[in-house]
Amino acid sequence: MTSAPELTVIEVPVSDTRVEPLLRELGDEYSRRYGRDAHAELARYPDEEFTAPHGGVLLLLVEAGEPVAGGAFRRYDPTTAELKRIWTHSAHRRRGLARRVVAELEREASDRGYRRVYLTTGPRQPEARGLYLATGYTPLFDTEADPETIGPLPFEKHLAVQERTGKAPAQ
Repeated sequence: MTSAPELTVIEVPVSDTRVEPLLRELGDEYSRRYGRDAHAELARYPDEEFTAPHGGVLLLLVEAGEPVAGGAFRRYDPTTAELKRIWTHSAHRRRGLARRVVAELEREASDRGYRRVYLTTGPRQPEARGLYLATGYTPLFDTEADPETIGPLPFEKHLAVQERTGKAPAQ
C-alpha cells in the first residue's frame, strides 16, 4: 500500500516561476468558457496586491515539488479579504484540493485580522459555485436566477475571530 505524497503550503510572490501553471491554466480556462482572451483579467490587479505589505497573499499547494493547486486574496476593505485565482492543476482535480486552498486562504485571512471573505466567480463556472456553496459561503445573488443574467456571482463568508499570530496586519 502506497501513501499519497504530502502536500506543503507555501506563500510565494506572483513572480515566482511556480505560479506560472496557475496563471496559464486559469487564463486558458476562462478563455474557453467565456470565448475571449481572459489572460488580461488575471493582470487586472497589480501583483503587489497579493503580498503581505498590501494585505494580500498567494499560496500554493506543492506535492513532490510541483504546484498542484493554489489561490490568493487581496485586501478588499479594512475587514474583508477578496479571494482570487483559486486553481487546481488540470491533472489533479477531483481530490478536494480546491477545498484545501480555500480553507488555507480563510485561515491566513483570519490570522491577518480579516473578519470577512468576499469573492466573485463567473456565471459559467458551476464547479466554483458549488465549491463556495459547499464550503459555507453565502450567495449574494438569487440562486434561482439564470447565472448568465447575473454576471459575476458574488459570495461572502464571515470568519471566526482568531487570536493574532503576529503576521503582517491587513492595512
